[in-house]
Parts: sequence; structure tokens; C-alpha cells
Amino acid sequence: MARADPVVLVFITVLFGFVMCVIASRANAKLMRERRLPMQWWFDGTVTWSAPRRLALAFVPVLGSVVLTALCVLANWARPRAGQEGMVLPSFIVIGMFFVGTQVLHIRLISRSLKHYDRDPTMSR
Repeated sequence: MARADPVVLVFITVLFGFVMCVIASRANAKLMRERRLPMQWWFDGTVTWSAPRRLALAFVPVLGSVVLTALCVLANWARPRAGQEGMVLPSFIVIGMFFVGTQVLHIRLISRSLKHYDRDPTMSR
């Protein structure tokens, strides 16, 4: 089987980076009134630490873009094992979908946590 075309891998990397940036900018517009956003929760749902809004929303897109770019470089420099040549492209797509899913989950957890905060006036920011 042929190796994955480097142009296709770069396109997928840019595409998933763009999708993650669009998701982050839409979330930024919806969460504009918040200064800090939760980044980590304990098992009972308590927020353990938070980050400034822009940093919190940029974390997953930056991490995903760096990882996909590194994998793109690695895929062009290293040869896959025999018989695994056809798995490079599907692997890129799955990893990109993983990062998009992680970002959507993080934003949903943030929204749920902020709604819970708005209902409970005893909580402090």
C-alpha cells in the first residue's frame, strides 16, 4: 500500500486546527462575561483550578495543533511498519476527532459548571 500523501496530512492538520479555533472563538463569544474558566474538576464536580478565559479556551486547540503537526512531520520522516502504511491517514483523522471531542467536552463541562455556580449563591469565585 502507498504512504499517505503529505499534502493530505497537512490539509487534515490545518482543517482540524481551524475547526478547533472556530469552536474556541464561538465559546469565547458566549462566555465573554466570565474572567476565568474552570480547567479541572474533582470527582464530585468541585472546580480545583481555573485559568483566564482566553488561555482556557486556547489550550486544546494549541495542544491539538502541536500534536497533529508533530505527527505530520513524523509521518513524513519515519516509515510505518510493513502492512501499516494504510493506517496513517485514518489515524490522523481519529486523533483530530479526539481533540475536537475533547474540546467540546471541556466546553460543556465549563458551561455546566458555570450554570451550577449561577444557581448556588453560596459558591465563591
